[in-house]
Amino acid sequence: MTVSAKSMTAFAREQARCEQGEAVCEIRSVNHRYLEISIRVPEGLGALEGVMRERLTTALSRGKVDCQITLRRPQTGACLTIDTLLVAELVRASEAIRSTYPGLAPLGLADILRWPGVMLTPPVPVLEDVALKAADQAIMALLAHRQREGDRLALGLGERLDQIHARVTILKGLVSRETQGLRERLRAKIAALGMTLEPGRLEQEVVLQTQRSDVAEELDRLEAHGAEVRGILAAGEPMGRRLDFLMQELNREANTLASKSPSVEITSQAVAIKVLIEQMREQVQNIE
Repeated sequence: MTVSAKSMTAFAREQARCEQGEAVCEIRSVNHRYLEISIRVPEGLGALEGVMRERLTTALSRGKVDCQITLRRPQTGACLTIDTLLVAELVRASEAIRSTYPGLAPLGLADILRWPGVMLTPPVPVLEDVALKAADQAIMALLAHRQREGDRLALGLGERLDQIHARVTILKGLVSRETQGLRERLRAKIAALGMTLEPGRLEQEVVLQTQRSDVAEELDRLEAHGAEVRGILAAGEPMGRRLDFLMQELNREANTLASKSPSVEITSQAVAIKVLIEQMREQVQNIE
């Protein structure tokens, strides 16, 4: 049976270029109960935040997601120009003010370059297209990474389900042997005491003591929950919450099994099953 899952832990970094520069998109995601998205975009590209949020919401169902888009401009100055008319106006205004207030410091080069509108940037639509291209590539890479990590998690879950099934099979044999051993131990005690029981009395005692330590129902439920987990993994849909619930149910049955255990051997197998379930529960926390 093919199993598949998506991890919530992944990373992607993609870039796209144009003549005016380069856009880089980085997306990180970790496990979270719900979908929580944080987006950072460059100044002047604020419209991208809403578009990115919509695309990430469509692509993902759970996880804490951090998305950042940055722009890199070439050092040649090909995509950066100066508004010389504005610079001239600033210089004239500075000189006029200083003629009235001689004590004021002159307007420096750094002050002029920081003035809004002096340094002209490429048209926003061009950069938006490049940034969206990088973002789309990063989302696809993130989904691929989540799928690879999820498939590894699903494989690990399948291996532990196999181990649990093997131990349940062993337990069924131990329980059957324990019932027979109980009958022999009771017969030996009665013989040692020199007592004579009424017909059928021994079998009644065996039944009563067996009922107190009967774990057949717990073993059946362990197998049923294991089969349900396999079915969910095979479906390939968002499954993290359902798997988390089933881990709780598996753990509940394993606890009951250990508490009702009539022998050391059965207790040992129950503890081993609890360890396997806990390992599965930790893995499930990262599944979408």
